[in-house]
Amino acid sequence: MLRLRAFRPTNEKIVKIQLHPTHPWLVTSDASDHVSVWNWEHRQVIYELKAGGVDQRRLVGAKLEKLAEGESEPRGRPTEAIRGGSVKQVSFYDDDVRFWQLWRNRSAAAEAPSAGNYVTSAFNSPAPSTKGRHFLVICCENKAIFLDLVTMRGRDVPKQDLDNKSLLCMEFLSRSSANEGPLVAFGGSDGVIRVLSMITWKLARRYTGGHKGSISCLMTFMASSGEALLVSGGSDGLLVLWNADNAQDSRELVPKLSLKAHDGGVVAIELSRVIGGAPQLITIGADKNLAIWDTISFKELRRIKPVSKLACHSVASWCHPRAPNLDILTCVKDSNIWAIEHPTYSAITRPLCELSSLVPPQLLASNKKLRVYSMVTHPLQPHLVATGTNIGVILSEFDPKSLPAVAPLPTPPESREHSAVYVIERELKLLNFQLSNTANPSLGSNGSLTETGRFRGDPSEPLQVKQIKKHISTPVPHDSYSVLSVSSSGKYLAIVWPDIPYFSIYKVSDWSIVDSGSARLLAWDTCRDRFALLESTIPPRIPIIPKGGSSRRAKEAAAAAAQAAAAAAQAASSASVQVRILLDDGTSNILMRSVGGRSEPVTGLHGGALLGIAYRTSRRISPVAATAISTFQSMPLSGFGSSGLSSFATVDDGHSSHKSPAEAAPQNFQLYSWENFQPVGGLLPQPEWTAWDQTVEYCAFAYQQYIVISSLRPQYRHLGDVAIPYATGAVWHRRQLFVATPTTIECVFVDAGVAPIDIETRKRKEEIRQKEAQARAVADHGELALIAVEGSQKDMHDRITLRRPMLQVVRLASFQHAPSVPPFLTLPKQSKVNGDDPVMEGRKVNEIAVGGGGVAVAVTRFPAEQKRPVGPLVVVGVRDGVLWLVDRYMCAHAISLSHPGIRCRCLAAYGDAVSAVKWASRLAREHHDDLAQFMLGMGYATEALHLPGISKRLEFDLAMQSSDLKRALHCLITMSNSRDIGHEAGSLDLNDLMSATAKKEDIVDAVDGVVKCAKEFLDLIDAADATGQADIAREALKRLAAAGSMKGALRGHELRGLALRLANHGELTRLSGLVNNLISVGSGREAAFAAAILGDNALMEKAWQDTGMLAEAVLHAHAHGRPTLRNLVKEWNKILQKEVEGIPLTKTDAADAFLASLEEPKFTSLAAGGKKPPIEILPPGMASINAPLPAQKKTSTAPPGSLQQPAKPLLLEGAPPPTESGAPLPTESGAPPPTESGGTPSSESGAPPTSESGAPPASESGAPPASEPGAPAPSETAAPTPAESGGPAPTESGALPAEPSASAPVPSESGVPPSDNGITNLSVAGVSETVVPVASSSSTSPTEAPPPQQPVGQGSSFPAPRPMLDLDFFS
Repeated sequence: MLRLRAFRPTNEKIVKIQLHPTHPWLVTSDASDHVSVWNWEHRQVIYELKAGGVDQRRLVGAKLEKLAEGESEPRGRPTEAIRGGSVKQVSFYDDDVRFWQLWRNRSAAAEAPSAGNYVTSAFNSPAPSTKGRHFLVICCENKAIFLDLVTMRGRDVPKQDLDNKSLLCMEFLSRSSANEGPLVAFGGSDGVIRVLSMITWKLARRYTGGHKGSISCLMTFMASSGEALLVSGGSDGLLVLWNADNAQDSRELVPKLSLKAHDGGVVAIELSRVIGGAPQLITIGADKNLAIWDTISFKELRRIKPVSKLACHSVASWCHPRAPNLDILTCVKDSNIWAIEHPTYSAITRPLCELSSLVPPQLLASNKKLRVYSMVTHPLQPHLVATGTNIGVILSEFDPKSLPAVAPLPTPPESREHSAVYVIERELKLLNFQLSNTANPSLGSNGSLTETGRFRGDPSEPLQVKQIKKHISTPVPHDSYSVLSVSSSGKYLAIVWPDIPYFSIYKVSDWSIVDSGSARLLAWDTCRDRFALLESTIPPRIPIIPKGGSSRRAKEAAAAAAQAAAAAAQAASSASVQVRILLDDGTSNILMRSVGGRSEPVTGLHGGALLGIAYRTSRRISPVAATAISTFQSMPLSGFGSSGLSSFATVDDGHSSHKSPAEAAPQNFQLYSWENFQPVGGLLPQPEWTAWDQTVEYCAFAYQQYIVISSLRPQYRHLGDVAIPYATGAVWHRRQLFVATPTTIECVFVDAGVAPIDIETRKRKEEIRQKEAQARAVADHGELALIAVEGSQKDMHDRITLRRPMLQVVRLASFQHAPSVPPFLTLPKQSKVNGDDPVMEGRKVNEIAVGGGGVAVAVTRFPAEQKRPVGPLVVVGVRDGVLWLVDRYMCAHAISLSHPGIRCRCLAAYGDAVSAVKWASRLAREHHDDLAQFMLGMGYATEALHLPGISKRLEFDLAMQSSDLKRALHCLITMSNSRDIGHEAGSLDLNDLMSATAKKEDIVDAVDGVVKCAKEFLDLIDAADATGQADIAREALKRLAAAGSMKGALRGHELRGLALRLANHGELTRLSGLVNNLISVGSGREAAFAAAILGDNALMEKAWQDTGMLAEAVLHAHAHGRPTLRNLVKEWNKILQKEVEGIPLTKTDAADAFLASLEEPKFTSLAAGGKKPPIEILPPGMASINAPLPAQKKTSTAPPGSLQQPAKPLLLEGAPPPTESGAPLPTESGAPPPTESGGTPSSESGAPPTSESGAPPASESGAPPASEPGAPAPSETAAPTPAESGGPAPTESGALPAEPSASAPVPSESGVPPSDNGITNLSVAGVSETVVPVASSSSTSPTEAPPPQQPVGQGSSFPAPRPMLDLDFFS
């Protein structure tokens, strides 16, 4: 609970210290007058300055600036050369400091009952005065240094400009006239207060006649009447009040009131805010006393001596929910931070923290004791306390997760007044709050403008809240730290005092107690009025260790404390989780006496749809952590730390190495069902808090650095992590999660999307619903109800598309002031563009414009960040269209949600997408795309199409998501500017495009537009085909085909997709034109693919040949038996030969080529004649193209109609041995192919030609090829036709002519004679292939063997090959 947040070691004592309200900056001054600015979040020094003497860097920088300005010789001594002397005070000043100073004074004055309706928790922020600068102001004895941390430029104001009096303290005046700018008051050594203007850098006025000695401290505050006052404390012990409202013209002001405060001088003054009362002043003096003063009567309320024999040097007002009774912190020169409990009546001083236990032991020398010399609390985050010591700066963190003791109650229907119950001291009170203005634009009532040209209820004008606090007569038994929670129905209120431990359940209707007992933790069920509590016995109270007693008594007290701590630990280990239910009659009954059978002690309970129990794991604790925990548990605070079981966090020393995720987050959190109390799922890391949606659809588990958001229906599904660190609490509102952190208010918009399990669940539910309806119909009408008319029914679930989860975070409020542009970054004003439209100059964050009909239109995407209330907050939720929060002082605050950028998102998340689209008219059109993307993520694509300002690209996506393909086509045509192309019968010809005239330049631009949107066109065509909208697909296909004819326009996969879609739609004419255009532009692979789809082998071969892809052409011609195989092989080998010999493939004209072909090669030497023969690469089974034709042999044993044996081919490798057996060999697949009709091939005379074995030919694949002329064949392994070697060509039916020519021998398919064992060896370019013959048909007699000299394939008939296509070849 108490840990070290940051530590910076120093060698000198830190005597002055101050924290910036919004930035993580801490300025310190040590005893040697060295000033440094430290970023405590990143642990790095921003700036260092030797303020007491002369800082040489600043002196050199000032001289360089003056030289840059044109001053050759400086006039007189520069102010930077003046020694500063002793540093008296250091502080920051910028717009944030000014705003929160005014907020503190205003809110403290608003607590007074006499304030009435004069002040509320909201007020208009002052106009920016520093214009983006962040000043570091150092008050030295001889001068004041103003250093801008943005530009690193400074200005020194010597004491000679302030009547030559030493400067001892300073204070910034919150109110000043516009012409004077920011003012700073300096207390002088002569008792006069001098006010300096930071605009003119001259003396503005003086406050005189109040003090007889020097002035030691200054502070401004606001009285309950609204009057701004300045109070000063002097060395004479007087407390003097001045009027700080500088509306009057007097240059010298006299005091309003003077009273004696302390003997020996006033050291410091602090303003204390009192809940429900006027603010109080706290003063400490050199007489070791602390005095409390009333700001209405200015009478002394209390005077105490916090620490005997030691004088206080620092005092701070404090209000932390974990210690509700400790209001004042003070420090003396020891190692403690002292807290004063109930300062107005009991005024017991207790040590809050022993700082030596937080510092790493290695940094504290054994003979050196820690001493505190300065202390300050964070003005906006009360859990941060900074102390300056003799060893460095210690920034400690005091339980930042504790929340105020307040719980919101459900609002009755039709009521605009909301309620929350809270505990203050020993009283139970009711807070009623509502918006004071009846017409609030956050409700959607209007969008009008005010006289100043702003939205009504604009974030820059905070919402006015009307609130009343009422007393409840029921007493509260304890005044220590308490936790409040309300049941799901809102009928019961639970209060737990974890440090007692004790709990009470109140019935909200009459505030009667229905249950009570001993418990430290309590958690409610989200669905029913039942709760779980950690029941434990009351441990013995840790005795108070008296100060200043004897050593024997101190030892006895320490032993008693150790015994009490051991008893408390034993009680904690024996505690069990019990579940009780509250019935309608108000009685409490026990449902389960012990949930979970684990033996580890329970450390946390989390309610919701499931009960979460956290168990303590055995982890090693560092000695530093053990010392800090034991020290804190032994503190005798009233009801605070009295139990050894308080939720103390392990101390972070700031120097230990980063822990691994497994060690940092142990698996010690188990979820249980409220129904059967059985575990649900496995162990999880323990979250800091959990939040469950009221509809049990979503849940959020918060960890230190992120929040895990999950969906619960139809099954648990992790949606994502949101990087919101140090979150303290959250509330669900439909699909919105409002999160509070110590510095910000965030809104997370959540949508689970659509997962496959969602579609399956919908189908199952629909089936169950149909079965139930059918059962009811059978029960009503009998078996006749089962008779149904069969018809085409579309499945609605098939059109549901998957959608990813969406998480969007919007920051609603923070401590940061609205950013302003520094003057050195201000851009010059821009002139009009084109003489018509003026450029908007310097748009502000909350700027608006006026649309048609006088409707206010927000220019920005999101509103400016509103001001987050100070301190820890309880998020009440969204009511009346605003987000309600309650702070530590039990004041309600309203965060506006009226900005259209937020309002539209809230409505869409709530489920009202139609109203969200209507509200979008109040949002500038340039932000409609962003809003449409959000609505698309929320599942409202159809509604988002009605946004008037969306772009065509996004409109196309939305139309595709909502299946409005006609609108998607119009968007695509507009985006691509392709309205005028694609209407001709064929696609655009290349010559037409290349010779485009001025009229056709638009067509070229349109084609470029289609190319840019090619993917969108393909997606639209596919979506139209899937939904049966052929006309839309055809319109898109026309334009895409026109673009595909341009060289390099479409990529390879796009062209292949286009060809497939053209064939699918029967656009064969466009497909043919596409092939010709692709050939002409050199896209051979794509052209061949399109030709293959078209089924034209000749066109496919032409595509390869004309584009230089001869290897593919040769393979295709060989596989399909093309007659052009020989010519293609020759041309291919010529090109390969040229590439091997290094001859450049230069283009020549036709005349040179003809003359070169007439020249015969001549040998000039024997060396030239002995050159190697040209390289020859042949397809498998093809004879050499350079070998002479073999001699023809006549054989009498050949049957009629058979072909002669060809000559032996010339191969690159040695030929296989000659055939020894006379067994015949079939073709490559085992048998010759049949005819197209599947029957036996026959000649024109009717005599069926047969092979040597007498077997009828069979196809290679075993199935007859398709008979359609354009259908592609199933494979590329068809045998070549005999026509390649001069043989007869087959007829249309696939049969050979009746009288084959004997002079035209046909080689076998392999081109080599068969081997001895009947296996054919194929050899091409060093690669051999073996083909095993397949047995012939059973109808063939094995005795009918051909003569041994007959080669394989002789006398066989080959049908005409069909076009073959292998899709893998083109991929």
